[in-house]
Amino acid sequence: MSLLTTIAAFLFAIGLLVTIHELGHFWAARAFNVKILRFSIGLGPDLWARRFGNDQTEWVVSLLPLGGYVKMADERDESVVPEDVDRAFNRQAIWKRMIIIAAGPVANFVLAAMLYWVIFVVGQPGAIPFVATPPAGTAAAAAGFAAQDRIVAVDDRAVKTWGDTRLALLERASAREVARIEVETARNTIEFRELATAGLQKQDLDKDYAAALGLVAYRAPIAPIVENVTPDGPAARAGLKPGDRVVAVNGVGVTEWTALVAVIVANPGKPVTLAVESRGEVFDATVTPDKITERGRTFGRIGVQPRIDREANDRLYTTVRYGVLESTPKAVTRVWDMSVFSLKMMWRMITGDISWKNLSGPITIADYAGQSAKMGWVPFVLFLALISVSIGVLNLLPIPVLDGGQLLYHIAELIKGSPVSAEALEIGQRIGLVLLLCLTAFAFYNDIHRLVSG
Repeated sequence: MSLLTTIAAFLFAIGLLVTIHELGHFWAARAFNVKILRFSIGLGPDLWARRFGNDQTEWVVSLLPLGGYVKMADERDESVVPEDVDRAFNRQAIWKRMIIIAAGPVANFVLAAMLYWVIFVVGQPGAIPFVATPPAGTAAAAAGFAAQDRIVAVDDRAVKTWGDTRLALLERASAREVARIEVETARNTIEFRELATAGLQKQDLDKDYAAALGLVAYRAPIAPIVENVTPDGPAARAGLKPGDRVVAVNGVGVTEWTALVAVIVANPGKPVTLAVESRGEVFDATVTPDKITERGRTFGRIGVQPRIDREANDRLYTTVRYGVLESTPKAVTRVWDMSVFSLKMMWRMITGDISWKNLSGPITIADYAGQSAKMGWVPFVLFLALISVSIGVLNLLPIPVLDGGQLLYHIAELIKGSPVSAEALEIGQRIGLVLLLCLTAFAFYNDIHRLVSG
């Protein structure tokens, strides 16, 4: 069922985003009365095809979902009958052709803005950026962060959740620059911390770079009191029941649930002695954690859940929402910020500031689609918005087989006063195809490496 959810979420996401992109080209071409011969969602062999409209445009769904295209009448490929010469793409004014080409990426940006608008109006839940005591020797400790500092802004950019904080911090971290962070302390005073990121390694950016800097989310303390016990699990067999309090583990007193978990996780298949207070009496219980292996990691589990202080936990979370009118400029700004950020990340991959391991392919995208869909419709819509921005940015890159490359040809035509030669077009297409294939192959390699390494 989990695999089916992932596949369904991925196909829906890619199908929607590719369709919107191609509809951008389609609508712009129709607006300028360019004849459209074929509209394809997907590549490769046809799965479904029908002809509609006065022009008998062929609408197609193809086997491979990783792309699509709009084929227009064009004299350069001899697809124009004499009566449609004036409707050929190549006969249009250059500014019209450029609008048609740019309309695909623009459609993705518009969709992303609409999706962000929905999220801003409905509200996005998230953890408030309260900081736990940073580990000694980390950049956060050196900067003076303390437990329950609430991050208010990063480089004068207001943040309300940990998601906002990580995104704002990533730009500084990838450039190894100092981030100026405004915090509200537990004493309700406003202070500023200078967080140095120069010590980060490339592999840190592939993982939890905030944690590598020492910025860890504060969690409300959880008492070592058992709320639920898995039937027939190690804890149940050892005699633990709901309401029991663990007071010591292997002879060492514990006051928080995390101390109990740390020992259990570290001892898969090994006996652990617990001192348990139950109904006013203390007894010893020997429990042997089950040996669990997930994503290449082996750890212990005994089948218990803690009693959570819901009120204290709820104070660490918020829902960020805005009014209908206020959300519009915020959505447009978010699309712009994410687009610029994507370009900066690409440039830093080229310059070697960050690892090419961050390049993801369809397998990773499918995994994220499935994970976000399982979390709920809000995370899934956010995922769609992010991927829509990425598709828009990717297609504007100056690679000949992409929209950005076609725009580059038209800019060259504007400069030289005549179309680029057929020979130059062919060479550019070959170079662009090789670049695109190399990027795709590397992205697939990263996907497979992630699967194998966990």
